[in-house]
Formats: sequence, structure tokens, C-alpha cells
Amino acid sequence: MKAAVYAVKAGERREVRVSLDLQVDLRWWRSRPGREVQEMLLLSSGMPLGWAVKLAEHGWGEFGKTRPRKERIDQDRWSQDQVDKPEKGRWQSWVEDVLQTELQAEPVGRRRKLLGMNLLDLNRTVQDDGLLSPECTGWDQSVLAPDVLDSTQAWERLQAAADQLAALLAGRQLLVPELAALLSDTAPPWAGAWRSAAQLAHVQGRLSYAAGLSGAAPGRRGLVRCRRCGSGQLRRTACAACGSAACAYCEACLALGRSRACALLLSSAAPGPAVHNGTAGTPPTEVLDRWGLSPAQRAAAAAALAFVARPPGAGRAEPPRSARAAGVVQALVQRARRASSHRLAPSPPRFLLWAVTGAGKTEMIFPLLADVLERGGRALVATPRRDVVLELAPRLAKAFPSSPPVTLYGGSPERWRQGELMLATTHQLMRFRHAFDLVIIDELDAFPYHNDPMLAYAAQQACRPYGKFIYLSATPPAELQREAARGRLSHAKVPVRFHRHPLPVPMRITMNPVASCLRRGQLPLALVRALRRSVERGAQLFVFATRIAQITPLTQLLARHLPGISIAGTSSEDTARSEKVAAFRSREIRLLVTTTILERGVTVPKSDVFILDADSSLFDEASLVQMSGRAGRAKDDPAGNVVFASPQWTRGQKQAVAQIKRMNRIARKQGYLRER
Repeated sequence: MKAAVYAVKAGERREVRVSLDLQVDLRWWRSRPGREVQEMLLLSSGMPLGWAVKLAEHGWGEFGKTRPRKERIDQDRWSQDQVDKPEKGRWQSWVEDVLQTELQAEPVGRRRKLLGMNLLDLNRTVQDDGLLSPECTGWDQSVLAPDVLDSTQAWERLQAAADQLAALLAGRQLLVPELAALLSDTAPPWAGAWRSAAQLAHVQGRLSYAAGLSGAAPGRRGLVRCRRCGSGQLRRTACAACGSAACAYCEACLALGRSRACALLLSSAAPGPAVHNGTAGTPPTEVLDRWGLSPAQRAAAAAALAFVARPPGAGRAEPPRSARAAGVVQALVQRARRASSHRLAPSPPRFLLWAVTGAGKTEMIFPLLADVLERGGRALVATPRRDVVLELAPRLAKAFPSSPPVTLYGGSPERWRQGELMLATTHQLMRFRHAFDLVIIDELDAFPYHNDPMLAYAAQQACRPYGKFIYLSATPPAELQREAARGRLSHAKVPVRFHRHPLPVPMRITMNPVASCLRRGQLPLALVRALRRSVERGAQLFVFATRIAQITPLTQLLARHLPGISIAGTSSEDTARSEKVAAFRSREIRLLVTTTILERGVTVPKSDVFILDADSSLFDEASLVQMSGRAGRAKDDPAGNVVFASPQWTRGQKQAVAQIKRMNRIARKQGYLRER
């Protein structure tokens, strides 16, 4: 995309502006009461959008600093003679200095054409067909009258379109293809005039836009970043939209649409002030009472509720600003921030809700959501997987019937709906900016959120400048655990499940690797006996393996050792996975062989867990704890059985057992365990 660039002086203020439709800017500046425009100088009628944005971001205060003092532009003496004569070359030199990095990537013969330099005094030049290039006007003749400079009716209709566009984009940031889909679904009459409407909303300060990628500072290389995801994973190709031979685009967030150096990224903050402590709302005790929480759940929810209601900057336990001390999540955000010219609000305060598997984390966030919603705020619950979104949606809808959640995931039919409560996969966060007072990240340690700077950056942008972050995890990353232990991160631990029984502690069985057992066609007697005991007690059996290729032969081998038992296998490649999990829950399948795809978010009453090749490097402490957490979740079978089967007793297995025992000790010490 191309855009116009002009300089304007109104009163004592001087600015460099980017325009998608110069007709709109001319009308708007001329109609402002009490703000007479002294000069309007058109620098370019159409250059690549990224270049235009960089010139505007470089700022009026930087004018002339790239040239020797004797060649600097006299900012107070704009006349047509000076523009036409000596000053013309100096303005062009300034533009070329600011854009030197971009120009050097282009063929020499193409550079001047891409700049599209005009240097016309818009206050003195009469508009004609040759003044404004087609790229700088966005009128759809079938929707609006073309003469915005003189038509009051056209201006009023354009104002209505700008109002609607600003409302639709509230709290969002979208590329043009996404905007087109939004308008097609919600406001078809304005789809052809969006550029003019966006420009009017922009000059009125209700809508901001930038290029998809930030521009490198003048004279510096390698600092170009994606404004949507913060990534520096870029490629350069020829671009038909802007004419550049080396237009960069982001590879990291390509699945959500191509973010280019010349791509328009529109955004608008959510309306209204952020909610803070002291605003109207239900007293905390009443908020907690209505949800029927266990003592451990209530204590953790009360601590999180106090954190959410805390005024900005009031006694927050936060780590130092350095990336290393800031913890893994904060470090990822800082990495994305450092080279990006996209302005971000200060990092929001964070709270870690560290709850064991089966503790009832969903119920614990109900008071937090209720508090924010009752104070007029907006809340977002983000989870890594689509199936968890679909599972949580009815529970949240039942808990908040007056504010049912809007669900967002790939292919969601609600993708353009607005709501006070939103439930989304983490990738959808890249389409929001300063939208939510409370952002809750579920399963912080899970793929794809864990260790992904793109999603950490997107999550921070989705939060309002004085919003709050709540992280949920049974197995938080080691850095966050250290922060919490050192008092640098506000947190609460829930060391016991809702039924108040201890977590099952894994037992060990020494056996050969699964690959060896499959070659010999035989499983060790100790494992077979343990499996039969679980079957005899009426349990459902999870059997976790490391390799997808092992699922089918292992299922067949288990069927030979356990005749008469319904056995099935599934993995991420299984198109019938959902049906098999449903059959497993309904006891139509008694033993399910699977990979780590079922280590989280699956609750099956009266189940035992067998983890084969538990010494594998694919199973770290967190995954072993998560898989172990599938057992003992039901109140009528709280003990369950967990077996680690492997040739070696590794550090990961030892740490997983130690963590489970540690949580049981804390729960017993705090009096949360039910007396037998």
C-alpha cells in the first residue's frame, strides 16, 4: 500500500502526517474552528506506507538534524518560491536521509519513483486531477459523493462511516484483509469507503494506524520488527502493492495474514477508562461467597482478587527490569520490545496462580471475572488450545449468563463479535490492542504459549495500560517459580485438589524401552500385573508413550496381554481423536494409548496412569506432573495409581515426584487435607 505524506503548521504546532486520503485531510484541517492552518506542504503524494510512517515517526523535532547546519530547512519560512527553488533539494535530502536504509535496498533507478516527491504548497495549489494520486484517495462513487471538499452531505455520511469504523475497531488491531472481512460481515455499505473513513477517524484521534513492520532508525540496520507480533523473523520480496523490490514481511505470524512493511495495521484502544480499585463493585467477601470454593481455593482466589483490585503501582511485587531477572515470560516480552518502535504501555503487573492439577482453577477465576465485569471492565481468558476454549465456553456462559463469553479461535463464527468477557486461543491475542482490564493466561507453561516471544508480546498488547495479568499453571516455568520464591512475583499456591485428598505419588517399574518390547513382542510381567490390577479395580487406564509410530503396535501388544478389554490408541494425527476420547470418558474404551496430547485438560473419573519410557528426554518434570495429574481427580476415587515405567530413574522423574510430595506436605501443613 502507498500513502501520502505532508507537513502542516497550525498555530505553534508543526507535524508530519500520513494520509490515506488527502481530500479528507484538506477538508478536516480547513474546517477546524480556532485552529487556522498557516502552511500545508505535500512532501509525497504516494510512497510505500512503511516509509511514510517512518517519516512521521521521525518527528518534526528531528527536521534538519541529519544535515549540516547551513543546509537545514528554515521551518518558519515556507513560501512557494522557497519550495520551488533552493529548499526543494533540501527537503528531498532530508527525506532521503531518513529513509536511507530503505532506499539502499532498492535499485538505483527505482528510488526516486518510489519516493513520489511532489513538494507542493497545498494552501496555494488549486486541486486538480493531477494533484492527488489514485493511491491517496479512497472514495467509492456508489457510496459517497466524490467532492468531499464542498459537499456537506458527503462529509456527514463520511463522519457516520468513521464513527462506525472506530466502534468496530475498538480494542482491536487488524490488517487490511482482516478489516475487509470485518466490514463484509458487519457493515457492508462502508466496505468500499473504508480508507476515507479510516483517515477521518485517524485525524480525529480515534483510530491509529501504522505499517505492519517498524522501520529501522536512520543509519541503522537489523532493527525492523513486526508490530503485530514483535518478531524479527523477516523476509524480503518484490511487492506489487507498494512497488518496492525489497518489501519485508514477517514469517512468524504469517498464519494470521501477511504483515508487510507496507501493510496497513489499524488499531483503536477500547473505549472508557480502565477500572481500578474504588470503583463500584460487589464487596470481595460477597464475590467469594457465591462460588462455593474449598478453603484452599478461597484463599488463593482472595489473594488474586486483592491483586486485581489493587490500584496501579501500589505495592506490587515485581522483579527488576533486566531481562534475566524478569523471568522467562517477561524476558520474552522485553526481547520483542527492545528493537520495536511500536509504543507499548509499561509492562502490566502479574500474578501467578499456582494450583495443582485438578485443583479447580476455572472455579477460582470466577470471582476475578465477576469483580472486573461488575466494575464495568472487560476480561479475557486465553488458553493454548481450541478444544479447551470449547470446553470452557459453556461453563463460563452458565456462570455469567448476563455476559456470555465470546469465543475466538481459528474459524470461529464469533470472530468479529465484541463482548465484556472473551475466551480465545492465545494466537487470537494478536488481533487485540489495549482491549482488556484483566488478561488471564491459562496453562502458561504449555505449547504454544510457553517460550514463544510472539505470543508473550501479543498478550501484553492485548492488556490495557493499567490492566492486570493472571497466569494459571500447575507446573509454572522454573524462572517464575524462582521469582515467586524470592518474593518478586505476586502469587498464590493451591497445593490440594478440590476434594481435599493428597495427590497420588508415582510408583516406579523398571522395564526395557518400549521399542525393545515391541521388537520382542513381549511386555514385562511387572507392568502387565500392574495393568491387570487397575483393570480389576474398575479403573480407566491412560497409557502414555513417547512416539506416534509406537501407538498402533503398542495397542496391539497390550490387547494380547489384556484380552477382553476394549483398547484403543490415538495421537495428534488421529482424525477420530475426539470420538475416542469421548468413548474413553463413557467407559466404552477402558484403556487408551496416547501421546502427550492428552496430558492436559482431560478429566476421566476413576483413572490410573501408566507412563512408558518415563526417562525419555521428551518427558520433562512439567509433562510428567501433568500426566500424573490425570489420576485421582474424582472425589469418589481420589487416590488413583500412577506408574513411571522406564530403564532409568532420571532427574526429571525424581523432580516430578518431589514436586508432588512437596505440594502434599504444604497442603497437610496448612490444614487443607481432609482427615481420614
